[in-house]
Amino acid sequence: MKTQPGQLPQLLKKGLSPVYLISGDEPLLVQECCDQVRKAALDAGFVDRLTFHADNQLDWNAVADEFSAMSLFAERRRIEIHLPTGKLGDGRAVLERVLQEPPEDIILLLISARLDAAETRRKWYKELQNKGVHVPVWPVDADKFLGWLQQRASSRGLSLTRGALAILAERLEGNLLAASQELDRLSLLSGTDTIDEKTVEQAVQDSSRFNGFELVTELLAGRAPHAGKMIGVLQQEGENPLGLLSVLTRDLNLILELRGAASQGENPSAFLKKRGVFQPQRARVIEQASRRLSRPQLHQAIEICSQIDRAAKGFDSLTPWHYLRDLSLLLSARS
Repeated sequence: MKTQPGQLPQLLKKGLSPVYLISGDEPLLVQECCDQVRKAALDAGFVDRLTFHADNQLDWNAVADEFSAMSLFAERRRIEIHLPTGKLGDGRAVLERVLQEPPEDIILLLISARLDAAETRRKWYKELQNKGVHVPVWPVDADKFLGWLQQRASSRGLSLTRGALAILAERLEGNLLAASQELDRLSLLSGTDTIDEKTVEQAVQDSSRFNGFELVTELLAGRAPHAGKMIGVLQQEGENPLGLLSVLTRDLNLILELRGAASQGENPSAFLKKRGVFQPQRARVIEQASRRLSRPQLHQAIEICSQIDRAAKGFDSLTPWHYLRDLSLLLSARS
């Protein structure tokens, strides 16, 4: 069966299914759905966990062995398989066999990128629909982001003025993970006080050494030495680079669009306001970057963002911080 993220908690209260598929490209919501399944499974006694990543190195025979090696003495387990491309590839036959008769002592959790239409027509997916639960996770639409942010703040007991909410929405639009992190930071800072515009601005200034938004600004401004120091601090602090990555990718694409608009004679300030960029500092950095960086540089930077994403998710031998340093050098070079 297929269900929505908001319905998952009630569904889990009714009992566990042998298999869950959580799919989507929104890391925060996917992670939260997975955590709900993990907690329900843990509460039900599925204590041990085994994790596989379906990259080119995965031996699907080893996965099949784990499902067939159950005995009367085996512990109840959770087996998690990450599908970064949304495709099973060589694992399709293994999953088809497992899903025909799922073991009673295993909860299978598939964590996937968004599935394409072709994959949902496969036999394994039809078996999963019959035996388990699919939770497709969709991004929050731009026109619903403000409401999502308000609801998220309320769930943490935070009270924000309309102005404070507007500032956060402008900075965090499209980046739910960063939004969640920023609300956590404000919660620690404000206690039970109402958060206004000044508090939001002050919070950013106070945490500037560790703030991903500040790093994005430094990267786009081409200030490689300072960006390098910030990358080192964020790495030491254990910051999740995915939080800043979507902001960085969004702004790189915006710079590309601005270059195109400017070449057609459109006023850069008017273009940025039309695209919802009202903060003077951000608008200035984006406009200057559009004049300083070439299209090949920007396309290469977006490719490096993809490498950062893969590295942050554990699918690369290098760390995401390594690629961020490469990116800082690329964006500091003049075209």
